[in-house]
Amino acid sequence: MSEATPVEELTREEAAVELERLAGLIAEADAAYYQEDAPLMTDAEYDAARLRNAAIEARFPDLKREDSPSDRVGATAHEGFAKAAHAAPMLSLDNAFSDEDVSDFADRIRRFLGLGAEEEVAITAEPKIDGLSLSLTYEKGRLKRAATRGNGEVGEDVTANARTLDDIPENLSGKGWPDMIEIRGEVYMTKQDFAALNAREEAAGRKVFANPRNAAAGSLRQLDVEVTKSRPLRFFAYAWAAESAAFAETQHEAVQKFADWGFSINPMMIRAGTVEELLGAYRDIEEQRADLPYDIDGVVYKVDRLDWQQRLGFVSRAPRWAIAHKFPAEKATTELLNIEIQVGRTGSLTPVARLQPVTVGGVVVSNATLHNEDEIARLGVKPGDTVEIQRAGDVIPQVLRVVKDGGGKPWQMPHQCPICGSDAVREIDAKGEEDVRRRCTGGLVCPAQAVERLKHFVSRKALDIDGLGAKQIQLFHEKGVLKGPQDIFRLADAIEAAGLPPLEEWEGFGKVSAKKLLDAIDARRTVPFARFLNGLGIRHVGQTTSQLFARTFLKWDVFWANVVSAAEEGESSEAWEALAGIDGIGATAVNALCDFEREVHNREMLEALLSKLTIQDEAKAASDSPVAGKTIVFTGTLERMTRDEAKARASALGAKVSGSVSAKTDLLVAGPGAGSKLKKAQDLGVQTMTEDEWFDLIGG
Repeated sequence: MSEATPVEELTREEAAVELERLAGLIAEADAAYYQEDAPLMTDAEYDAARLRNAAIEARFPDLKREDSPSDRVGATAHEGFAKAAHAAPMLSLDNAFSDEDVSDFADRIRRFLGLGAEEEVAITAEPKIDGLSLSLTYEKGRLKRAATRGNGEVGEDVTANARTLDDIPENLSGKGWPDMIEIRGEVYMTKQDFAALNAREEAAGRKVFANPRNAAAGSLRQLDVEVTKSRPLRFFAYAWAAESAAFAETQHEAVQKFADWGFSINPMMIRAGTVEELLGAYRDIEEQRADLPYDIDGVVYKVDRLDWQQRLGFVSRAPRWAIAHKFPAEKATTELLNIEIQVGRTGSLTPVARLQPVTVGGVVVSNATLHNEDEIARLGVKPGDTVEIQRAGDVIPQVLRVVKDGGGKPWQMPHQCPICGSDAVREIDAKGEEDVRRRCTGGLVCPAQAVERLKHFVSRKALDIDGLGAKQIQLFHEKGVLKGPQDIFRLADAIEAAGLPPLEEWEGFGKVSAKKLLDAIDARRTVPFARFLNGLGIRHVGQTTSQLFARTFLKWDVFWANVVSAAEEGESSEAWEALAGIDGIGATAVNALCDFEREVHNREMLEALLSKLTIQDEAKAASDSPVAGKTIVFTGTLERMTRDEAKARASALGAKVSGSVSAKTDLLVAGPGAGSKLKKAQDLGVQTMTEDEWFDLIGG
């Protein structure tokens, strides 16, 4: 399955895999954006990922994950700050990208409220500040607490830092404010102040900020309040929550009162009576965007009447009564100097355009993505051409088209990884179509992929080495003592050979912790077949596929002999048929295994690894098992074994373990805390039992 596979073409299995990928991708992006102030992707890429996730959930509602991004806002609070629970959730906004989207927004409001075409629906419009959301709790007019958005429910207590901002009053002015209210708004930094701050940071030899938003977020979220105090931060108030008493009838009136109470509000906020007026305000703000003293990335629309806002309510992570109309990406023209290849953490080769530096939306751009070789062929782009680029966010822009042919030679995508020299291939999916991405087959032996692959190798569902996590993998790799998985099992020798002190003398380790880690490594020198195969991180050969291979071949040597033969003899061989003929295994997985085996680097790594490990045979499933052939679902908290152990035991007895309940489910095992899955099973008439009853059934 390609990441670009249209949602309507996804199978259920592919959809589940894609939802898992998107959940991880969006969670990682949220953490980077909200916790580290260092975005991993452009706004457009982030929006596209969320829209794709929502579309898949709409098509396969029963596959919606418990950690679905649709139900989540932001990220968990940073460990360096005290937690601060919001009196009412700080939600995000849905996005509009076109005039039609805005019209649809207005039409949805009318339909929901049952309003006729003749009745005015007033909506406010204001610039969408590109900063950090902040909630300020006032009790009897005095500031009691300031908190970041966090995950929408719980943020970071940054009260001391917020008190240093001139735009945040310690005591409310005027009159009419409720005894308790959360005033919400955006902390930002002006473009001029941002430039001056970066100049100071650079002169001091410190890291500069990528853009004003990152500078504002990083400055407010300083553990040293004196650092925050030294930074030129500003604040616009535009919303509120959890008020103890009503104080206004409309959005516009409420925001004007904020000004009376001592807050800065955006002077560009207007109230519109029609969609045409809204779109006119949008274009006016967009036209002034470059000249504004602060960064904005769109316009926010809100239903003006507060009683209508209350009736409209919320859906998932956003209010029905508000929407953000995003600006289109900014563009510029420049010369493409060269095309270079970057190898990603999963082995994908991405062509990157090196550009004559050009300013786009206040940011100097010298690189742009070209996505893949098909996109380069479509654009007809090559070094020396003058190209139009688009900046869709604060990360790497993209090339849109060739403006002027530079007369250079056509560019060709390399068929070998520029990092490790392994073959770079375009995989063939089940429909016989090539993947849009070319990927390095080096896997664990490719330095560009090594760290992420090694993290997977020691993860809970692979070798599960206690105490050897992402942080330790990164450290050992940086020290040069961990280049491949085989090095894990000679770690002490590798440290000594590198001329480094013993592990117990390293910072963060001691005699006890070092011995504990080395003992944990030794404890995994005998590893189950399926865990070992999954740990190799071969594309399309994950946990489920590994278990299918293990249950079929039982012995590693027998299995790998078939892989070797299939790689040598091709699709017409008996070995190929033996692999691809397994129920649930397709040509894509077998192709991936063969690509892996054909690489001499991988064969050398595997030989070195197997010299240090013993691969356990898979236990043969009992055909007379009471659960053989049945589909089992586990839910709730299991008390006598872990969820993974329960699944492995059920699989060993010939059962098929599923993560969701359907009419095809034969049995649901429910521990304490079982919720929706148990109810659905009962509604469908599926047999349910407790964990103790499960043990009785399978004989202990």
